[in-house]
Amino acid sequence: MKKYFKKKYDILILDEILISVRDKFITEEELLQLLDKKPENLELVLTGRGATEKLIDRADLVSEIKKVKHPYDKRVKRRKGIEY
Repeated sequence: MKKYFKKKYDILILDEILISVRDKFITEEELLQLLDKKPENLELVLTGRGATEKLIDRADLVSEIKKVKHPYDKRVKRRKGIEY
């Protein structure tokens, strides 16, 4: 696991990593092991829906974002560079 943390970064954002756990690209256990191995000074940000109870318990901060208004509501199709 040390090979993942060779450089000294302040923050690492694993965008949509929780979806990767949900869809079984990686296991919850692998992600928990990564959390165990991260340097103390590294702020690790995990994004995506459906965080497991174990991940929530390990987290310092958990947020849930709720849509209030979105172009989809007016049947605007997905837009390249915005939604994908």
